[in-house]
This record gives sequence, C-alpha cells and structure tokens, in this order.
Amino acid sequence: METLNFEGLKMALKQDANGYILQIRIHPNELPEPLFRDFVGSRYMVAMVRLNDDESPTLYKHSRSTRAAMLCKNETFQRFLVEHDYTFEANEKAAINALYSICDIVSRSEFNGNVEAQKKFDQLVEDYEEYAKNEF
Repeated sequence: METLNFEGLKMALKQDANGYILQIRIHPNELPEPLFRDFVGSRYMVAMVRLNDDESPTLYKHSRSTRAAMLCKNETFQRFLVEHDYTFEANEKAAINALYSICDIVSRSEFNGNVEAQKKFDQLVEDYEEYAKNEF
C-alpha cells in the first residue's frame, strides 16, 4: 500500500448534514503529486498525528468505549474476531455483538465502571494488536 505523507496545518473544522469538513493547509513543497491529481470526491484512509514544537508526536489516549467503537469499524479487527471464532461474520454489527459477549456487557458505557469488563477488553485489545502486527 503506497501512502502519501505531508505536513499540514488545521485551518478550519465545519459541519454539514453529512459530517465534518476538515480544511488543512499544505505548503506547495509538501503537496504530494498524486493528491494534487486525484479527483475531488476521491476517498482516502486518513491517519494523522499532531506534532509538538519539538517535532515529536502528541500521544492521545482514547477511552475504552471510544476505542471499542473504532475497533468494531476496523476490517482487520473484524477478521481477527472471525479467525479467533468470536463471530462468524466480518462486519461492524457482528464485531459489536462479539465485543459485548466477550466483555460480558450490553453497552460500551459499562467500561466506565466495570473493572472485569475493562480487563477483558484490555486482554482482547492486546491479543488483537499481536495479531495485527503479524497481519502486515
């Protein structure tokens, strides 16, 4: 998979009926040529890291409920669940149901106070991260 790497500056964040619109300023010397040539409306998978003044990345820590929501949308996580017999289907709904079953919860909000669910989720994430390392 070829990736496009560039530095940008967040200029605006707006919302419309379909979602959020993020405007990023890219210096002309930083603009990757393929990005310049792609049509408006082209889809991208985006990974971003905020840079500190010393060029080091800012580390963000997501809550378990947020992390769970992101993982259930992730196709690699969905495949992990299928390959480890937690579910039979690789889709978001099946991943959510498997997560609830594994962690013995009925809602992600239970991660806020349920220590046992937190331990089960943390172990699942650890197992998934090991799987994902070998996947790529």
